[in-house]
Amino acid sequence: MDRLRVATVWLGGCSGCHMSFLDLDEFLIDLAGMIDLVYSPVIDVKEYPEEVDVCLIEGAVCNEDNLEILRRIRARTRLLVSFGDCAVTANVPAIRNQLGLRNDESVLQRAYVEGAQSNPGVPREPGIVPPLLPQVLPAHQAVHIDYFLPGCPPPADRIRTVLSQLLRGEEPHLEGEQLKFG
Repeated sequence: MDRLRVATVWLGGCSGCHMSFLDLDEFLIDLAGMIDLVYSPVIDVKEYPEEVDVCLIEGAVCNEDNLEILRRIRARTRLLVSFGDCAVTANVPAIRNQLGLRNDESVLQRAYVEGAQSNPGVPREPGIVPPLLPQVLPAHQAVHIDYFLPGCPPPADRIRTVLSQLLRGEEPHLEGEQLKFG
């Protein structure tokens, strides 16, 4: 059997889902023998590769950089999994949607000037702060998502269940406590 080419990506979120992924402990050793991890924040690969089998997407779509990489991932990946509540529902990053902070400048002003304890000022150097989207989106509102893995973060056993099903060539299926959000 060919090894699955797997990627993980971290968009707008806290990286808790990746920390939970690392909580797979000994299963990570087994997993390393069954997959090729081709892109992830835990490895040093700069460009998202072609022909990826599965990508776990952590985080909400908050800015133009998130949207661009997500579209590239969708074009180059067979199966996308919304990985955690931020990717599934936009969760905490979407709080700004409720604050009436609809444009880049009001969000940046609130974060970098009004909320600053020292050195207030919005960073203006190119490449430092990507342009924000008018609203934070869950991943499925930007691209087609094949499967959803809820949790904030999803516990390691839930991640293992989905990965094991995918490795066996099965469609991921969660039920009961495995479907819990939060």
